[in-house]
Amino acid sequence: MEFRIERSALAEAVSWAARVLPVRSPVPVLGGLLLDTEGGRLRVSGLDYEASARIDVEAAEVLRPGRVLVMGRRLLDICKVLPEGPVECAVEGSRFTVSGDGARFGLSVLPLDNYPALPSLPQVRGTVEAAEFAAAVADVAVAAGRDDTLPALTGIRLGLDAEAGTMTLAATDRYRFAVRTLPWKAAAAGGESADVLVSARRLTEIARSLGRSGLVSVALDAGSAGFEHAGMRTTVRLLDGRLPRHDKLFAMENPAVAVVDRARLVEAVKRVSVVADGDSPVQMAFSAADNSVHLQAGYEDDVASQRLPATLEGAQEMTVAFNPGYLADALASFEEPSLRLLMMGAGQRAMVTGGGAGSEAHRHLLMSVKPQLA
Repeated sequence: MEFRIERSALAEAVSWAARVLPVRSPVPVLGGLLLDTEGGRLRVSGLDYEASARIDVEAAEVLRPGRVLVMGRRLLDICKVLPEGPVECAVEGSRFTVSGDGARFGLSVLPLDNYPALPSLPQVRGTVEAAEFAAAVADVAVAAGRDDTLPALTGIRLGLDAEAGTMTLAATDRYRFAVRTLPWKAAAAGGESADVLVSARRLTEIARSLGRSGLVSVALDAGSAGFEHAGMRTTVRLLDGRLPRHDKLFAMENPAVAVVDRARLVEAVKRVSVVADGDSPVQMAFSAADNSVHLQAGYEDDVASQRLPATLEGAQEMTVAFNPGYLADALASFEEPSLRLLMMGAGQRAMVTGGGAGSEAHRHLLMSVKPQLA
């Protein structure tokens, strides 16, 4: 094998494929990246027991086609310090060499015979806009659980409704529940619907890495999900179990509805939270008479407060309180100029949505705690 390629293209491809490599593995070859040159292109692949990644990039010149397996993180470190400009790569005996602008590195070659075959892409179910998909995953991932003893709650539900032409993403850690719906296009008329659970961490990495333009192909089978975009292909093993359905949770009868400027509310929550020790709550007292919301956090002499304009319908007054971290995460997942808060009362459910048209496409449910401020 011998090829020439721009350092930036090599570094980007190696970095993208290396993100699935295990930090530690009892099987040394799983720490490797497979480089394959054919037809003027370089393919870089990596995998572990849960996920795989493959990317194709144009090589400036392929002098000798071939395949080689090298330690992925070491190659990534080398790519980061290579000088800018063209890079020459070649297999020389039992060594893979990388050189450019006077710098030269050598890497030992791993045995190809022990390297498992990359999993194939499951059946493509349809496509979704890359930017919308990445934004939707980010919006719901904040509500995913972090406790690995409850693996289902560390996932994001990915639901495909073939009839409605929608993709639904949802996540919950039992204390909050985020849902985002976006359009998608089925691969074939009358395609099948699907409902699977994907690791939130893995899906977040995938969504961030696939780019912000064009279409992402979504593929599913009984055990894995796959995503393909602009020469990049990745698969991830599905999680067992299911998330609780959000339909009944999100049904709120005659709630009080407040509307407030999003940017000002985000800043106010951040400001008063500096005195919120541990999980002590941020209290929000809405008043229809004053058209305001009074935010307060802290206890006794260590307190902070701020008043903002806000409208309230369905009640004259409403006071709710939230975990400051959960509240900040929920508010930060929206981009609309204004937000609507649907509230049932202290210690009950509250929902945050956008304030404009189509607000039902993104909803974030929080459990209000009982105010404890003195």
